[in-house]
Amino acid sequence: MTAPGDLQQALFLRLKGDASLSALLGGAGLLESPTGNVAFPYVTCGQTCAFDWDTGAENRDDQLITLHVWSKAHGDAETLAIMDAIKARLADAALVIGPRGQTRLSLEFTEARYDEDLLVHHGLLRFRALTQESA
Repeated sequence: MTAPGDLQQALFLRLKGDASLSALLGGAGLLESPTGNVAFPYVTCGQTCAFDWDTGAENRDDQLITLHVWSKAHGDAETLAIMDAIKARLADAALVIGPRGQTRLSLEFTEARYDEDLLVHHGLLRFRALTQESA
């Protein structure tokens, strides 16, 4: 099974290679876990759930990974632009994760909302990652 940390690392490497996303985030806005003084906007990796759907014929594992977009901009335009850039870079992407094989991503869910308690715009993108391991 592909480790969730390996998948997160591959996703972040792919996202960091996108100049338009980097410009929207101000350069260093992809964070594993934010500190108290982090500059907005930024993206974090949320919960990752792994499932083993062993069919007997092929060794596959399935993971759900959630990315969070955080923005303090007035209105939701910045959040939506960042989400669109992430979708364009990751939707239906194929990632090679170490010697394990190839992982195909598909977008499962998106949501953008305003969190009144935190006074931030919060975007969620959930991707399904299906890995077929090399023999």
